[in-house]
Amino acid sequence: MARPGPRTTYRYSDEFKATAVRLSQLPGVSVGEVAASRWRRLAREGLIVTKGVEVDKAVTAELKALREVQRKYKRLKVEHDLLKKAIAFTSARKAMSSPLSSTTKKPTR
Repeated sequence: MARPGPRTTYRYSDEFKATAVRLSQLPGVSVGEVAASRWRRLAREGLIVTKGVEVDKAVTAELKALREVQRKYKRLKVEHDLLKKAIAFTSARKAMSSPLSSTTKKPTR
């Protein structure tokens, strides 16, 4: 449900947009991470000038670290879900086993 009242419109400088477009052109960076598709279209049409815009090395390194953390988080989430299923499976097996079956075992030699 939409909130009542006026919509908030964010305005970004052309320099910010150009930097975001430059970041989105780096290898391994998805457009959605840094720039709106509309900004890339405007850059292609020449309405946003990206030539001469320098991308800060710290920003690039931070973006790379963020991608690494996101990748590790996805892996840990999959592992966590797998462990939850394994615990549920073993708990169900223990509940189904009868208490007599453990006492009637023959001794091994």
